[in-house]
Amino acid sequence: MFKLMATILAGVCLVGCGASAQGKTETVTGKVVDLVCYARNKANTGLDHDQGRVCAIACIKWEGNPAGIVTADGKAYQLTGGVLGKNNSKIAEHIAHTVTITGNVYDKDGMAMLSADTLTMVSK
Repeated sequence: MFKLMATILAGVCLVGCGASAQGKTETVTGKVVDLVCYARNKANTGLDHDQGRVCAIACIKWEGNPAGIVTADGKAYQLTGGVLGKNNSKIAEHIAHTVTITGNVYDKDGMAMLSADTLTMVSK
């Protein structure tokens, strides 16, 4: 578990990174999560987050934790690019929602990264 947490934290992307990352275009559908809390406990997927959805939003928007998307089969991607908004402001409103994102998928320090500017809501 600590290895997964270290991998996620090592993959934390600061503003601007990922824009030039090489990869391939893929479409991914999954639930938006706080990756730090998800790595600690796979049940932390937004509504089931330690203190509920509001806590998950706070962890991403105010704590600056990396946001990600987890597919139905359990594959996690860290999100980068414009889809996050400034200080994760855009993605925070989608915590625990199922979304579809088409973007550049690449690997960074063992973490799957998904860089995109937009998403499509599938369900709340």
